Amino acid sequence: MAPKTKQQRHLPAFVLLLLAEGEKHGGAILTELSQRMPGCRPDSAALYRTLQQLDEAGEAVSTWDTSGSGPARRVYRITDAGWERLGFWRHDIEMRLANLQYFLETYSALEKRGA
Repeated sequence: MAPKTKQQRHLPAFVLLLLAEGEKHGGAILTELSQRMPGCRPDSAALYRTLQQLDEAGEAVSTWDTSGSGPARRVYRITDAGWERLGFWRHDIEMRLANLQYFLETYSALEKRGA
């Protein structure tokens, strides 16, 4: 059995990244995450909790879009604080990638020695 991973640890980073491209409603964010990142499949509850947290932190703001023929949709956009947070996430992910690269290189070297 494979160990469980915390796939949603970086969900706020990816949501902010999508919002940096333009304002979006929650359903569109969920769809784009699934299409662009096949390994990222957050459930809608996790996504909407994340959007609420970003809103509360001032990193995203929402408005109601009533222009369509269907029900009103809450549309989110990134704020200046959200852009600053993206910089934090970039640094965090770069450090994690460096650590993961070290792991892969070390494991590969050990694997070759043992083979």
